[in-house]
Amino acid sequence: MATDHWITLKLDAETGIETIRAHFTGHAYDPHWHDSYLIGITEQGVQQFNCRRQLHNSLPGQAFMLEPGEVHDGNAPAPDGFTYSMLYLQPHWLDAQMRALFEDAPAHCLPGFSHTLACEPALVQHIARAFAALHHQDLRIVRHAALDDLLETLSRTLHWRAPGPEPLRLPSVAIKAREYLHAHVEQDIGLDDLAGATGVDRFRLSRAFKAAYGLAPHAYLVQLRLSLARKLLRQGLTPADVAAALGFADQSHLGRWFRRAYGLSPARYRSHCTNLPDR
Repeated sequence: MATDHWITLKLDAETGIETIRAHFTGHAYDPHWHDSYLIGITEQGVQQFNCRRQLHNSLPGQAFMLEPGEVHDGNAPAPDGFTYSMLYLQPHWLDAQMRALFEDAPAHCLPGFSHTLACEPALVQHIARAFAALHHQDLRIVRHAALDDLLETLSRTLHWRAPGPEPLRLPSVAIKAREYLHAHVEQDIGLDDLAGATGVDRFRLSRAFKAAYGLAPHAYLVQLRLSLARKLLRQGLTPADVAAALGFADQSHLGRWFRRAYGLSPARYRSHCTNLPDR
C-alpha cells in the first residue's frame, strides 16, 4: 500500500454513524465489504473502484453509494491520488429513520440503491453537510437537521427490496459454503472442510463461490472476520482479544489484513471509535 495517505475517523455515539475522511495515492485497499450503507463524495481526484461487476470512477461532484455486503476495492489512477468523505450508516438505523420519516415505506423491506454513482448536486450537498455536522460534532439540533435533509434527498434514490433467502440464480453449493463459513467463522477452516460440507470437489467449489460472491472462499472468510472485528473493536475489545476471538494467528496477523482492507490499524480504529487506548 502507498504510504502517502491519511485517514481521520469519528464515531457519532447517538446514531452509530462512522464518518471517515481520507486521502490515498496508488493502491488504496483490497476487495472487502462492510455491514453498513456507505454514502460519500469524492472531494478531489479520481476514486476508482470495482463494485457490482463494474469499474467505477468517482469524480468530484458525484455521490457514491454502496449497500451492506457489496464487495469493492479502491485505487487512485492519477498520481495526485484522491480525497473522499464518507458516512457509514448502520442498517437498523437507516431502516428505522426512513420508516419514521416516510409513512409509505413498505413493510418487511430493506433500502437499496439503484445506482452506485449519482450526479445529483442536491444529494452531494446534503452528504457534505451531514458529514461536516457529524464529523465536527456540531450541535445535536444541527446534526439532526442535516441528517433529515440527507434522508429526504436519499428517499428519491432509494428503492425497497424484500429480504429473504439467497437469489435462486446462485448455485446451491456456493450458498451452502457461505453458510458454513458464517457458522464456523472462528475456526481454522480448510477447503477440504468446505468441500465436504457442500459435497463437491475443491475446484468446483472455489469457482462457484467466486462467481457467486466475487471473492474466493478464503478471501471471503478473511473479510467476514474483519467485519466482525470492526464490531468487537467498537465495543472496546483490544486488538489482541479480537484476534484471538476470531481465529487470527495473533494481533499482527489481524493488523496486516485490517490495514489492507481499511487503510488503518485495528488499534487506531478502536481508539477513534471508543476513545480507549490500546493496552
